[in-house]
Amino acid sequence: MNYKSDVEAVDALAQAYKDLTAEIGKVIVGQQQVVKGVIISLFSNGHSLLVGVPGLAKTLLVSTIAEVLDLEFKRIQFTPDLMPSDITGSEILDDSKKFKFNKGPIFSNIVLADEINRTPPKTQAALLEAMQERSVTVSGDRHLLPSPFFVLATQNPIEQEGTYPLPEAQLDRFMFNIPLDYPSYQEEITVVKNTTSDNKVELKNIVSGEQILYFQKLIRKIPISDNVLEYAVSLASKTRPGTDMATGDVNNYISWGAGPRASQYLVLGAKCHAAINGKYSPDIEDVQAIAKYVLRHRIVRNYKAEAEGITEENVIEKLM
Repeated sequence: MNYKSDVEAVDALAQAYKDLTAEIGKVIVGQQQVVKGVIISLFSNGHSLLVGVPGLAKTLLVSTIAEVLDLEFKRIQFTPDLMPSDITGSEILDDSKKFKFNKGPIFSNIVLADEINRTPPKTQAALLEAMQERSVTVSGDRHLLPSPFFVLATQNPIEQEGTYPLPEAQLDRFMFNIPLDYPSYQEEITVVKNTTSDNKVELKNIVSGEQILYFQKLIRKIPISDNVLEYAVSLASKTRPGTDMATGDVNNYISWGAGPRASQYLVLGAKCHAAINGKYSPDIEDVQAIAKYVLRHRIVRNYKAEAEGITEENVIEKLM
């Protein structure tokens, strides 16, 4: 990555984003906001949770992104009987009667944790620990995960029987919570046309793992003005009921607010959002563009909000 200056590198990142979305668009119809959210969290070195009903091409989206990024991709289907060792790997006896570590599917650049809420907390914890520490400890030995490392978990908002909702503290490990909606009528026609014919799409590798690591460092170098930083921190602070900055709505409808990690992700996400749009420093609009993704899963509504049909999005919109 021999860019003459950071400005040139930001231009290269903006171009890489354009090329990525164009290539992904050959397979994924619509869902531009979802693709954008996933790419921002990837370049910001964070993990994402995709929430949507079955059949919205969540798995296809993740495998397509892995393909255009030239990264190794593994999918783990979460089930009630999945054990932590099924994710991390385990020690096995080899032919010479010595214990050898057999790596699990977590040892990959992009890991799709499908239906993460279908497995018990013990197994969820194994994945979430790996996400946080970027390593796995088995029999006292620490094994580093490959770099870049990125987890995309999916959750189905319906069929809550037999599910184990992720605790708030675990949800906080995800940088973004990205909702997937049904396609529009025109988009669905295109999807059905494409998927019921024998057209094979050849995808090109756009960005290498090495470039991703370079861009992740670059995002952190992007300068941010004090007023934008203060806006991001105050936005997160306002979600905390019972504090000086809490608004009337927050005190009325929220039982728990976003922690300091939300402020960090608001700033990182805003920096990346600015960069992919060709700007060299984020402004307040960049913070607002990604605020819902960062805050949605970090605030907890109370019974009053549920009774009155007030959603997390309603509260965040009023705060902005």
